[in-house]
Amino acid sequence: MTPRAAFTREAPDVRRTALIEAAARVLAAKGVAGASVRTICAEAGVSAGLLRHYFDGVDALIAATYEATGARIDAALEAAVEAAGGDPRARLSAYLTASFAPPVLDPDLLATWLAFWSLVKVDADVAAIHRRTYAGYRARLEELLAACDPSVDARLAAIGLTAVVDGLWLELCLDETVFTPAEAGAIAERLAASYLTPLP
Repeated sequence: MTPRAAFTREAPDVRRTALIEAAARVLAAKGVAGASVRTICAEAGVSAGLLRHYFDGVDALIAATYEATGARIDAALEAAVEAAGGDPRARLSAYLTASFAPPVLDPDLLATWLAFWSLVKVDADVAAIHRRTYAGYRARLEELLAACDPSVDARLAAIGLTAVVDGLWLELCLDETVFTPAEAGAIAERLAASYLTPLP
C-alpha cells in the first residue's frame, strides 16, 4: 500500500474520497479482517477522528466504498458504450467486453470485490448496495439488448449475461493463463447472439 503524505487541509469531499480510496486499498491488501479504523486512516494519512467525522464507523466507510467502487465500474462500462457510437449491436458488444479490459479487469479490484461479497450475507447495508448495484447492471444490459432486438426476453438475457461475464471476469482475475480477455469477450458475445434474433 502507498500511504498518503502528511495530512493537509483539503475540501470535505476530497477528504471523504481519500478515505474511500484508502479503504479500497486496505480491503484489497488485507481483506475485511484487516480493515480497521487505524489501518485505513494510516493508509489515508489522516487521524482516526477524521474517519469518524465523515462516517459512522468503519462499517459505514466500507459500505460507502462498495457503493463508490460499483459506481466506478459502471462509469467505465458506460464510457465504453458511449465510445462505441450509435449502433445498438456495437454498444452491447462494448458493454460486454469492457469487463475484460482495464480498469475493470484488475486483480486489486477483484480482491476488493471479494471483501465486499463476503459481507453481503452479514451486513444489511452492504446487501442493499449489492442488490442495487447489480440491478443497475442488469437494467443497463436489458436496455442494450432491447435496442438490438425488441422481441428479446431482455430480463432473462441480462441475468444470463451478467452471470457469465462475472464468472469469466473472476477467472481472468484469478488466473490469466487459462484464456485471454479477447476469448472472454468472444464467449460473452456468443451468448448474447444466442438471445438475439439473427440479422437478415
